[in-house]
Amino acid sequence: MEAVLKVFGWLLLLQGVGGLVNALLGWWEWAESLIVVNHLEFLHGHEVFAGIVIGVLGFVLLTVADSAKSAEAGE
Repeated sequence: MEAVLKVFGWLLLLQGVGGLVNALLGWWEWAESLIVVNHLEFLHGHEVFAGIVIGVLGFVLLTVADSAKSAEAGE
């Protein structure tokens, strides 16, 4: 379970940071199709906030994975 949480956490964190940087700076025209926020029509105009929320969710998942690892080790 820890590995799944880490993978999804890193994916969400990368999507959030990538979406945020792309929405603010627009450097990555080649990556427009790789960022999930750009494909969700209901988020049109709110890409910055969505990138922040997705990045925070990724960080939370990574924290939960780390705490689950600590709980299994008995610390």
